[in-house]
Amino acid sequence: MKKLSIKGRVTLWYTCWMLILLGAVLAAVFSVSDLLLYFTEKDLLVRAVEDSLGQVSLEDGEVDPGDMDFLQEGVYLSVYAGDGTPLYGRVPEDFNNQLPFSQGQLQEVEAETAEWLVYDGRTELDGWGSVWIRGVTAQERMSGAVQFVFGVVLIVLPFVVVLAAGAGYYITRRAFRPVTQIVEAAERIGSGSDLSLRIGLGDGDDEIHTLARAFDRMFDRLESSFEKEKQFTSDASHELRTPTAIILSQSEYALENASTLEEARKALEVDLQQAKKMSALLRQLLFLARADRGVQKLQPETIDLSEIAGLVAEELQGMAEKRQIRLETEAEPGLTARADETMMMRVFLNLLSNAVKYGKEGGFARLRLWREGGWIAGEVRDDGIGIAEENLPLIWNRFYQADPARTAEGGSGLGLSMVKWIIEAHGGSVGVSSRLGEGSVFTFRIPAGRDEPPQHA
Repeated sequence: MKKLSIKGRVTLWYTCWMLILLGAVLAAVFSVSDLLLYFTEKDLLVRAVEDSLGQVSLEDGEVDPGDMDFLQEGVYLSVYAGDGTPLYGRVPEDFNNQLPFSQGQLQEVEAETAEWLVYDGRTELDGWGSVWIRGVTAQERMSGAVQFVFGVVLIVLPFVVVLAAGAGYYITRRAFRPVTQIVEAAERIGSGSDLSLRIGLGDGDDEIHTLARAFDRMFDRLESSFEKEKQFTSDASHELRTPTAIILSQSEYALENASTLEEARKALEVDLQQAKKMSALLRQLLFLARADRGVQKLQPETIDLSEIAGLVAEELQGMAEKRQIRLETEAEPGLTARADETMMMRVFLNLLSNAVKYGKEGGFARLRLWREGGWIAGEVRDDGIGIAEENLPLIWNRFYQADPARTAEGGSGLGLSMVKWIIEAHGGSVGVSSRLGEGSVFTFRIPAGRDEPPQHA
């Protein structure tokens, strides 16, 4: 049974249950038919005897049966005197005619060749006395039609079963054809390098079409994840390759060409700068990897976001002055929340430093914080180079940089991915609007004044 395919098992179960059901129905039909025939023959026997009682009369001192038909519809009729002496009629050859009379009672008599039903009726003739009329009919007549039907069923039933099994297998195979298609598509996708293949069963509302659509959606997510993984690996390799190459070249130059301590110091300073850049990149990669694995935890406490915003702005003041950008903060006082202080400082630092880096000289970078119902909302606005509309959905991707020149300015393309994760880990949301050449506005909000610290793994 276990070696059979599902189609074979379904067909076998279907055929077995059909046989059981058909057998039960036939048994019920035969039983009811036999019972109906029995009562029909019984009624015919009784009616024949009762009708004959009305035909018997006394003519010239003798019993006259009148127009009585002694064999009608398989019922043998005979007339007897009150003492049991036969007068007229017919009885079957093997019938025991010595059977005692019983008024109005149906009797069953077994003989060598048949089983008989006997019914006796009695009437009184004035001047003569009692007269018996006996009706006899073969009980086997009642099952003759049923036996004929049963014989026909035994002949036809095998063909019906074979036809039903074949039809059931055909229907089952058609019903399971989409499953075969799903298996073939999954094997093609699993054995090949083309993750863009799909099952594509088309329209349908049954369970199999729903399953196929679920598989297609899963393949979509797998393809997207695989492509992101490839892009992530490629971008990380690219980002690490440049500082590594600089460190190697500077180290080789210092070893081969540095003749003074000052030349060696300059080479070491370059190496140190690139090593710091690599260290920062690795820290960011580790942070995001821990976030993906669900082990990056927050350390929530009650913090004053207004104060933190001021500290971050003060830290970036020197960077802003170098680019002649006016750094502004507008924060309502006392904006407290249950949040991770280090993480929120990283959010402010990433957004504000981006505003300074990509702002225009003589422009501004502004951080605003305010209370909005049960939320603390914020925005970082600049009037810098902006972001093209088609690039806005992509800026949250890791290593994505809308302007290739940003790499040269020290950006790794991971900052906004970290900002998004941090804000969402605090139960908030983040967004952006921008026009190319006019500037950008990054908005965010997190819950304010939570009694219980958010726990994010």
